[in-house]
Amino acid sequence: MNIVGDSEHFKQPYDNDDDYISKTSYKKESADLQEAGLKLVNLSKSQLEKLELSEELYDALMAIKKIKPKTEAYRRQVQFIGKVMRNEDVEQLEVHLANLLNKNNNEAAKIQIFEKLRDKLLSDGDAEIQLLLEEHPHLDRQKLRQLVRSSNKELAKGPESKSATELFKYLRSEIE
Repeated sequence: MNIVGDSEHFKQPYDNDDDYISKTSYKKESADLQEAGLKLVNLSKSQLEKLELSEELYDALMAIKKIKPKTEAYRRQVQFIGKVMRNEDVEQLEVHLANLLNKNNNEAAKIQIFEKLRDKLLSDGDAEIQLLLEEHPHLDRQKLRQLVRSSNKELAKGPESKSATELFKYLRSEIE
């Protein structure tokens, strides 16, 4: 038996195992899953319900909301969420999460657009109403003028205006 030429002597037990995962890559994968879990932790309950989560993951996420951050219990719960996420389709979950967050961003952008439109109607009056009606002929001119007039009267008395809110809702429901 020649020790120098015998390559079998230097082989490790996992050299022929294709499914072997090194300890470093296992820890990296665990850290990545915990990081993905932390993205879910920051979502509200209604947002979590919109995602297709397993019952175990949903329960773990609800439990962490009751734990104070920066405590040992919180850290352990994050690790548990990472462990539970091994059984989830993380790629699909991240796609759903991206869609959900983008939908929320789009919603905020739409709200800003309608608020600007309402403010422009309140400041410019009939001229702006005419331009809006040219773009959206299905809108009711009389209702728009009435809402703008009453909003301006209410805003002259104080910062709150029920009519301005009503105008915003009308624009949003009719234009969307």
